Amino acid sequence: MSGPIDLEPRGGQQDTLALRLAAPVARTPRRHLADAATLLLRLPGQGPDEAAVSVLAAELADRVGPAVHPYEVAALLEADGLSADMIRSRYGHPDIFSLAAALYERVPRVFPEPPATADPWRPDTVRCLLRGVLFALPALAYLLTAPLWHPGRDAAPLVVGGIVSWAWGQALGHRAYLRMATGPREAARTLLCGAPLGAALATAAAAVPAGGGPLTWAAAAQSLYLAAAGVLLVLGREWLLLAALGPVCAGAAALPWWEPGPWLRGGLPALALLAVLGVAGWALRAGLAAEPAGQGGKPALLRSLPYGLFGLAAAVLVLVEGRREPYAVVVLTLSMGPAEWLLYRFRGLALAALGRSATPAGFLLRAAGVLSGCLLAYTLPLVLAGVLTGAGPAALPLLAATLWTALLLQAFGAAWPPAVLCLTAAAGASAADLLGLAPGPAAVPGYCAAAALALAGCALRLLGRPAPHT
Repeated sequence: MSGPIDLEPRGGQQDTLALRLAAPVARTPRRHLADAATLLLRLPGQGPDEAAVSVLAAELADRVGPAVHPYEVAALLEADGLSADMIRSRYGHPDIFSLAAALYERVPRVFPEPPATADPWRPDTVRCLLRGVLFALPALAYLLTAPLWHPGRDAAPLVVGGIVSWAWGQALGHRAYLRMATGPREAARTLLCGAPLGAALATAAAAVPAGGGPLTWAAAAQSLYLAAAGVLLVLGREWLLLAALGPVCAGAAALPWWEPGPWLRGGLPALALLAVLGVAGWALRAGLAAEPAGQGGKPALLRSLPYGLFGLAAAVLVLVEGRREPYAVVVLTLSMGPAEWLLYRFRGLALAALGRSATPAGFLLRAAGVLSGCLLAYTLPLVLAGVLTGAGPAALPLLAATLWTALLLQAFGAAWPPAVLCLTAAAGASAADLLGLAPGPAAVPGYCAAAALALAGCALRLLGRPAPHT
């Protein structure tokens, strides 16, 4: 073939007499012969039927309006079965492309919003609230066993063991979730190896302040429970954990009307511990029975390090605040359920904001609004809770805002900024509390306010861009 193929048929030459003017300097493409360089003289009776074209445009307006090019209208007409003879006889146009261009010009452009889709980040409200309750229920064991030991004098081993368990549990949970992407068997193996090791490390750390005395056994029981409970929470077996804690819940509920005595005060938590260990072993056995996944490299251990450091910082901050107002810590622990719910809501709302935004700046503003709304929804109820518990209106909300924003960044894979900022705040608050340095009682609110502002800035910088949400 010696020349290019026309994109449009030239059937119009059969009923159009083209008188070309003097040849222009630049050659005009064939499909533009009807431009200024061509004078078209239509034969009598062959002009477009404007009334018929207008009627057709009104009939097809809902389908022509969203078109972005006349060729889309041409495809629509062809799909409707309009023949070339019908186009010439009924509408007076030489071909389907000419009629499509006329319809495209008559119908205004309309671009409807895409249909609403289901929120992929819709949270499970019951599950989130249940997890918050499960975080706080172990405190009932301390309430039951309080007459058997001296909480003020003997708390150091339990505190040290709890801090180590919390830090280890955060790192182990992250690594288990990474392995869960490979398969349930790989995640179960990670938990089976990591949970006992974490309990042993926490017990060894608690044995130092306990001096190897009887409190070491109490710290060991605490460490075993935290390890087993972490396994159940990672595997999504919250209802099993709640059932296993039934003896402790029943004993604590009966305390206002009945004195259980030393044997039941110590026996009920021991029975609950055995039940938690049993159901954790059963859950791990079910995971290990799954089919092994294909060969894949294990994630590096250092990937979970910042999550463990954040767990350490969070435990220290909660401990410093708990030394002043222990009831405020109970409220904070219960609020972890709504906090998790709001993490899911942020992701869903941010994704919806991305769909409504036309520019990066517009999405940044919407993302800032979503972040502010979630933080306010989480912290405003804690202002009243802080006043009622005696912690004041600032300490509890600022600590909660720091932890929630750090968890939000971790959910998007940004682990080191929250770890560094929370460790800095924890170091400053603990030094001020233990050494009596300024600002004294305002140490937690002051350092948490600075950390929360820095974390919010990091969140806006990272999450104010569309890429992390796609």
